[in-house]
Parts: sequence; C-alpha cells; structure tokens
Amino acid sequence: MGGHPHLQRAYELARAQHPHPNPRVGAVVVSATREVVGEGAHVGPGEPHAEVVALDAAGEGRGATVYVSLEPCSHMGRTPPCADRLISEGVARVVVGAIDPDSRVAGSGIARLRDAGIEVEVVEDPEARAVDPGYFRHRETGLPLVTLKYAMTLDGSSAAADASSQWITSEQARADAHGLRSAADAVVVGAGTLRNDDPRLDVRLPGYEGHQPRPVIIAGQTMMPTGSRIWERDPLVISSRPIDIPTGELVVVDGEPLPDPVDSCRALAEAGYYDVLLEGGPTLAGAWWRAGIVQRGVVYLGAKMGGGAGITPLHGVFSTIEEATSVVIGEVCKVGEDLRIDFEAVE
Repeated sequence: MGGHPHLQRAYELARAQHPHPNPRVGAVVVSATREVVGEGAHVGPGEPHAEVVALDAAGEGRGATVYVSLEPCSHMGRTPPCADRLISEGVARVVVGAIDPDSRVAGSGIARLRDAGIEVEVVEDPEARAVDPGYFRHRETGLPLVTLKYAMTLDGSSAAADASSQWITSEQARADAHGLRSAADAVVVGAGTLRNDDPRLDVRLPGYEGHQPRPVIIAGQTMMPTGSRIWERDPLVISSRPIDIPTGELVVVDGEPLPDPVDSCRALAEAGYYDVLLEGGPTLAGAWWRAGIVQRGVVYLGAKMGGGAGITPLHGVFSTIEEATSVVIGEVCKVGEDLRIDFEAVE
C-alpha cells in the first residue's frame, strides 16, 4: 500500500513465521520523530504476540505509532491481550491492516483502543488478508485453505502408464515446488503416491533450516506400505476405518472408499493445519477437486510431450464440457525450462 511502507514491513515480518493455529502477525513501532524503533512477529502459540515483541524491542512506546498487520487481540488466551499492552504503553496511534475474523476479537480490539483515546486507522488492505489466507479461510468457514499442486507434460499427463513421474519438470521447477511446501502447514498425498514414489514430503532446499510441513496420508482401502520413508516424519493418517500404522497419528472420518474430503479437511483444521498443500495422486486430487474444497492451484507444465496413454492429473474423464469447472488464471511464469501457472477456483 502506498503511504504505509511500515505496514508492508509488518506483512513481511508476519509472512516469515508459521504460528498456526494462531495467525501470522507482524508489527512495527515508529516513534513520534518518525524513526523505526522496534519490530517483531508472532512465532507460535504461547509466545509473545507481534505487538509485544515490537514494543519490547522499542523499549518505549509513548507517543508512538504502531503498524500491525492484524487487529490487536482483546481477549485473554495463553498471553494477555495485546490491546491492553498498547494502552499501557501510551501509544498515540495504531494502523491496522485488517480486522481479525476471529469471533473473540472481530472489532473488539479496535474498540478497546479507541475507548482508551488511541487513534486507530483500519486499512482493510487485501494484502493483509493475503499474509495469512489460511487463517482467514479457517475463521470464516472452519476449513483450511487447500492448494492443489501437480506437474504434467504439455499434452496433459502427470505420469507415464507405469506411474513413474519423478522427472516431468526441471530441477528449477522442483525447487520452486519445495518453496510451496515451505509455506504450507501440511502436505497431503494418498496411499497410492506413497507406494509409487515413496516421498518424504519435506522441504529440501540448499541451506534451508526453516519450517517443515506435517506429512498427511489419506488412506483408502488398500494396504499401507509400512516400509516407506514417510514413517520417519511422524505423519498424520486420515482413514475411513481403523488401521494399524507404524508411527504417527491416526484420525478416522466417514467416507467410502476414501475418507470424505470435507471431513478430512475439517480434521486438518481442528489439528491446527490451515494452509494445506494437496500433492496427489490423481484419484485423491480428483476427489478433493470435485468436492469443491480446493481454493487454489499451482500447475507446472514440464517441457515434455508424453505422446502416449499417460495418467491424467485429476483421475477420471468428464462426460460433457458443462461438467468442467471454470477457474481464474493468475500468474503465469517460466521456471527453468518449464511453465508455472497459478489459478484460483471460482466459488
């Protein structure tokens, strides 16, 4: 937002953290002499909120302006209300990127600040929502934000007929996909992908030491491969029936033969996973897409032609064009030799 560079900095600070189930929040303290004297972000449940971190760094908040990406909280949780700290510090002004959609806040934090005589500007910036779309999605619907990621050849195959698929895209595109994982709370695959690819579902980038998403397996009716590397990473397994798993956590939801997609997503949200990356395979991806719970997608078009009877990214063939779902194409860019296309579902 032009005119609010300090709010942009607050967004940048917030994006670097993964505090779910708490929201991503960043804050910047600017003194009466217009100097940045403190900044901070919320890093996780039980840790100080962004405003507190920034005020502690500033050392003095009297007369200052505090820029915060999300409305300061007004309720007692694991930590005291941020609004009370802002009031006790004697700040003069608070600039808020967006109102908190949590029903425990939802304007009450702003009201408390104004009642204390603090000037509050609410920008309601779309970019503030974009800082943490999973949090907003969950607080407004009870479900996580689901991003479908897949790769395919230029003629539409995600794997060869023998199910091999590892090198459809270039090394640069695969690194870009690991960036998607680094932003996700959880990465979801079906048991078929577990059998065919033996994935770890982790972020493997040179020098990367940041957040690792929780691996999630959606179990159907076939046997789970017990020798997979995924069991080293404490996966969450969602099944429609009680099953034995070597390690990790099992959640049972209704469904036949796959666990119900909506119930699966609700279970993920209840576990605190609000940004979910769905990586397949095709049967699972198709079921979740048809259930209407996928909000975004990223497709990598590899610079390859299959030229044969490969496997399609979304299992099954629609019988008439009227069954096809419209999407909104966003950014299209070249990554290495390949193309990346971002899209959003039309709700």
